[in-house]
Amino acid sequence: MYTITAKGIWSGRVDSENVSDLFRLHQVIHIEDLSAFQEVQTTPAIGIIGFKCDEGVRRNKGRVGAYHAPDEIRRALSSIPGHLVSSGKLYDFGNVSCDDGNLEQAQAELGEYVQKMMSFNIFPVIIGGGHEVAYGHFLGLKPYWKQGRQVGIVNFDAHFDMRHYDETTSSGTMFKQMADELANENLAFEYMCIGIQRYGNTKHLFDTAKQYGCEYILEDEMAQLGMERVIKQINAFIQRNDTVMVTLCSDVIGAGYAPGVSAPQPFGMEPKVLRALLKEAVKHKKTVSFDIAEINPKLDLDNRTVKLAAAFIVEVIDSVLSKESDHGDGFPGFFYNDDEYNRSLLSRSFSEAPI
Repeated sequence: MYTITAKGIWSGRVDSENVSDLFRLHQVIHIEDLSAFQEVQTTPAIGIIGFKCDEGVRRNKGRVGAYHAPDEIRRALSSIPGHLVSSGKLYDFGNVSCDDGNLEQAQAELGEYVQKMMSFNIFPVIIGGGHEVAYGHFLGLKPYWKQGRQVGIVNFDAHFDMRHYDETTSSGTMFKQMADELANENLAFEYMCIGIQRYGNTKHLFDTAKQYGCEYILEDEMAQLGMERVIKQINAFIQRNDTVMVTLCSDVIGAGYAPGVSAPQPFGMEPKVLRALLKEAVKHKKTVSFDIAEINPKLDLDNRTVKLAAAFIVEVIDSVLSKESDHGDGFPGFFYNDDEYNRSLLSRSFSEAPI
C-alpha cells in the first residue's frame, strides 16, 4: 500500500525562516505524492521512498521491528543542515507498506515507484524495512537489463542472502531470487558483496555464492587487504558493468555502533570504513540507486543505529549531488534513455497497486 509521508514527520530546530543558509533538511524537503507526480527533472534530484515492511525478516525468523525505520530515519534527518542538498532538490515520496503479509505484492509495488522516479531523472534513496527491500529495488531496475545493459549489484552486508526459497521468500533469499530470475531470461547476474562474515554464513551459502559467480570480500580480510585494494576491487567491479545499484544491510556494521539490527555483528565494520567505501561506490556515474535496510528502532539504543543510518543517507545524497555538479553538465538523464519506454511508463496509473 502506498501512502504519502505525514508532514509532521519532518520537523525540528528552526534557526531562521527566511535565511536559506540557516535552513535544515525539514525546511527544504519537498513532500510529494509519487502516484500523481509528473515533473521530469533537469537538475540533480534525490527521491526518498520508504519500504515499511517486517514480513521478510519474520519469514527469515529474525527479530522484527524494521517496519518503523523509514519514519524514524526521516525524523533523524530532519535537523541536519540543509546546505548539504543546496546543489539539488530533495523529495520525499512517501512509503510503500506491507501490512497484510503479501510481501511479493509490496515488493512489486516498490519496484513500480522506483521505476517512476528514475524515469523522471530522480536518484532513488530507498529506506527499508528488512533487506527484502533489495528485491523491490531490483524490480525497479529491471528495464536496464531489458535494454541490454549489464547491471551490477553492490551489497554491503554480513550475509550473502542467497538462501533457497522453495517454501517461501524472505529477507535471506533476495539475491538468489534475482540470480534465478535473470538466468531464466538469459541475463547475467553480477553481484559483489562486501563485509561478509565467515561465521554468519554456512558452507552451503559460500558454495551457493561461488556457484552463482558472486564476488565477495570477507570482513576479516579487509584490514589485511587495506582500503586501497578494497576500493580498487569495488572500482573494477563497477567498471565492468554498465549500471550499478547499491544496497546496504546495516548488520554489516559492528554491534557497538549499530545495535538496532535484526542480527548484530560483534566483528562488523567500523562506520568510517563503511562510509569511505560507500562513497566510493556511489560517486560513480554508473551508480543510479541506493537502499539501506535492517534498521530496527525497537532494538536500538539511544537512536544510535537510526542516527547512523541517517548519516549514511546524507553521505549518499552529498556524493550523488557532488558527482553531478563536479562535471558541470547538469543531471545527465542517464536513467532510462529510452523515450518509448518513458512514454509508456508515464502513461500508466501509479495510483493503483501493480498487477
